[in-house]
Amino acid sequence: MPERVAAGGYGSWALSVDAALAGVATTDVPCGTCTGCCTSSQFIGIGPNETATLRRIPKELLFPAPMAPPGHVVMGYNEHGHCPMLVDMTCSIYTDRPQTCRTYDCRIFVGVGITLDTQHDPEKTAIAASANRWEFSYPAETDRLQHQAARDAEHFLRTVPELHDLVPRTTTQRAVLAFKMRDLFLDGTTCTTSGERAAEIRRRLANSSGS
Repeated sequence: MPERVAAGGYGSWALSVDAALAGVATTDVPCGTCTGCCTSSQFIGIGPNETATLRRIPKELLFPAPMAPPGHVVMGYNEHGHCPMLVDMTCSIYTDRPQTCRTYDCRIFVGVGITLDTQHDPEKTAIAASANRWEFSYPAETDRLQHQAARDAEHFLRTVPELHDLVPRTTTQRAVLAFKMRDLFLDGTTCTTSGERAAEIRRRLANSSGS
């Protein structure tokens, strides 16, 4: 087992991630010298409004993003699984880095109950070394309830057949989607059955893809 590292209170962390995903803040991860997210064979999505970022990246490194509106692109990784903008283990475009990078937080995996499996996904070894070590605290009972709701959402997305055509294939994207849908698994939600939850998730995804 990796040495555990304090991730902070779950509720306050969740609020910061909500703000980052809404585009009104960036994440504040105590990364230190870790470059796991830059060296783990990850595709980076970039939107058409990220003009400063797009100016810094050679066009030959960008490809149309699958299942995304026109103008959205992805940047791949090199033969070592590293982001091509990583030079001497430092981001060469840090001030203009993609929004995906600004909002990335490897605590999201523990935040939805995912332990990265490097045996079946060896290219994720670097990010797993950081991601699997986090441990949240629960200053209030609501923190614990939110964490459990996020875990329930991830399990639901992974196991309910009605959603298999919509759930992202990558672990990172599934983790983010589970986090976004955690409210459907808290007490007081109007969606109380599996069918109602599946229908609401499908509706939200349809609305987001059309926006």
